[in-house]
Amino acid sequence: MKNKIKFEVITILLILILSNPTPSFANEQIIITYSDAMDDVILDGKWTYTTEWKNSSADKISSNNMEIQLRSAHQDNFIFILVDVVGDTYLDKGSDKVILCFDTKNDKTLKPGIDDYCFMSVLGRNTPITFQGNSSIPINGYMKKIPNPENLIGIGSISNENDRYSKIPHSSYEFKIPTDLIGRSNVYGFYLSLYDAHQNKYYTWPVNTTSNNLLHIATPINWGELVSPDKSLPEFHIPFFILIITLSISIYLTNNKRFFRI
Repeated sequence: MKNKIKFEVITILLILILSNPTPSFANEQIIITYSDAMDDVILDGKWTYTTEWKNSSADKISSNNMEIQLRSAHQDNFIFILVDVVGDTYLDKGSDKVILCFDTKNDKTLKPGIDDYCFMSVLGRNTPITFQGNSSIPINGYMKKIPNPENLIGIGSISNENDRYSKIPHSSYEFKIPTDLIGRSNVYGFYLSLYDAHQNKYYTWPVNTTSNNLLHIATPINWGELVSPDKSLPEFHIPFFILIITLSISIYLTNNKRFFRI
């Protein structure tokens, strides 16, 4: 009986330790949905026609009074994201920019690792820039520029009369990010940084995250999460997989009681 109680206590502790979320922004989540209509989206950096992003999830971000409408969806081997910066009506082409970051393992490290990627789009430009963690140089937040993956799209443009949120011309950015690079996961660590050149100010999600590097990228431990609630992005959700392993070990050890003989 004592051995059985000891075993049950150990099992419960293992489950709690392995599944316990530690990051301070773990409850900050953006939902991404599956869509079969993303082939119809014209990736030119703006709302090209009024129903273009209709079949995608919607999240409103208010960062220090800057309104950002975020639309996201995934289809086939790509994640699609529209950053509709409704609050930015001063259009500084070549200076305004958005950076999206993915912690592909969602391991919430103190500095970006090899599994962390960021994608930058600049207003008025059609060529994005890709960064990867694990750099030894802190000035860019331990991120280094790498060649763009095949089929990556990141375009910054001006959204206006067809935009569902505002007809006033404002900056917007469209991304098509290949899962061949960032992998397929139900939960990514996720971070957004917007630079408004008119105010010389950064806006972020999660809101009020801080950084001390030129790219203005916070450490992954403070990133939020991009979540696929229907678990349609990968085959397994990692915490669920850990739970299955833990329970399997529990069953095995229960059937081998001699393991607990003292």
